Amino acid sequence: MPAKDRTIYACQNCGHQARKWLGKCPDCGEWNTFAEERARPKEGAGASRTQLRASRPVLFSEIEAQSDHREVTGIEEFDRVLGGGIVPGSLVLVGGDPGIGKSTLLAQVSDRLASLYGKVLYVSGEESERQIKLRGERLKLNPDGLYLLAETSLERIFDEIDRLAPQAIIIDSIQTVFSEKIESAPGSVSQVREVAGRFLMLAKGLTVPVFLIGHVTKEGTIAGPKALEHIVDTVLYFEGERHHHHRILRAAKNRFGAVNELGIFEMTGAGLVGVPNPSEIFLSERPVGASGSAVIAAMEGTRPMLVEMQALVNSAKFGAGRRTTQGVELNRVALLVAMLEKRIGFHLSGDDIFVNLVGGITLDEPAVDLGIVAAITSSFRNIPIDARTIVFGEVGLAGEVRASSHAAIRLREAARMGFRRIVMPQNNLSGMEPDDRLEIIGVRSVVDALDALF
Repeated sequence: MPAKDRTIYACQNCGHQARKWLGKCPDCGEWNTFAEERARPKEGAGASRTQLRASRPVLFSEIEAQSDHREVTGIEEFDRVLGGGIVPGSLVLVGGDPGIGKSTLLAQVSDRLASLYGKVLYVSGEESERQIKLRGERLKLNPDGLYLLAETSLERIFDEIDRLAPQAIIIDSIQTVFSEKIESAPGSVSQVREVAGRFLMLAKGLTVPVFLIGHVTKEGTIAGPKALEHIVDTVLYFEGERHHHHRILRAAKNRFGAVNELGIFEMTGAGLVGVPNPSEIFLSERPVGASGSAVIAAMEGTRPMLVEMQALVNSAKFGAGRRTTQGVELNRVALLVAMLEKRIGFHLSGDDIFVNLVGGITLDEPAVDLGIVAAITSSFRNIPIDARTIVFGEVGLAGEVRASSHAAIRLREAARMGFRRIVMPQNNLSGMEPDDRLEIIGVRSVVDALDALF
């Protein structure tokens, strides 16, 4: 007798399953996230090309070492984020806000791959072939090996993959693809988990790269179960402000390259164009002689960048002051403001403090601490910082300045951009070769740093 369908309730945030509906998920703590789904026993399936090749244990010494061969697309910023190119057999997840340019980026990537390596299958569950063609004509894409497929059924997509045998596959988007073996709606936890698992077996079994475009929630995280990010090899976030022309491609997870690697693009009428020198872009409109402005040397992955940090300190009209930040963490700014009050003696509790990282970029590394402190102090004292000075370093609650990683790379970028004075942690100076182009000032505390800057 065939097994009966079983009704379950699955949390749409984390994937936790229960036999009955729950108001609050016991795993992730979210409210009203349970939805009813029907779980049907899987039917038997024969052998398929999409199954993993290895079906038995293999001795470690017998495995042939894989070369470092990567498929280079020619889009330098995209290749940089992936670690130098696309690894054959990798499963890459690309997420971002609606309209940010995910489909545009992957369309350009598919054009390059089709021109260089052969057949590429672009599967879209949100647009028709004609709509994709319109975008391709706007981007001036005309590869011979690019195939378009408007389909949402996973089984029919796999049939076309077996027939076409492409060299790369792009799925736009994974939330629209569904398996006919599961009765839940497309985009549900069970569907996303099943579809991602099947594409993982496809990528590893056929040794072809698969790109999945994923929707994001209002908090900015990938929609669906957290297991989705664990399954894939690489997770890329496409970020940027709608009112800015620049877009940032950030690697949040990468099994084949550096994590937190960054790629900078500019959105133009002809598509996305890579920005090889982001420091020049971020500093192009920097005001000269204005207080509250400091230039910091930041590291994103293996790339150094010079970014302007702005701060505005103003007397509050209603008692306690506000703390507003953009591009840096609000709690980190609150800690540094408390440190300035305790260790330096500034009275900032009654002032509004606004901190902004120019250019729409977001940085979370500790080395930006000294830049935040310098910008707030400059605005508070209304004294501008020398325009050819750069600061970086982590600041502790005791007022000490701690060493930061990759100091030599930051100094080279500062010298290349024409800066002449560096205020940095003293502990980074040991073993560092002197540079005649730079005046390097090592500091051990915030007091020393402020004395050097003002």
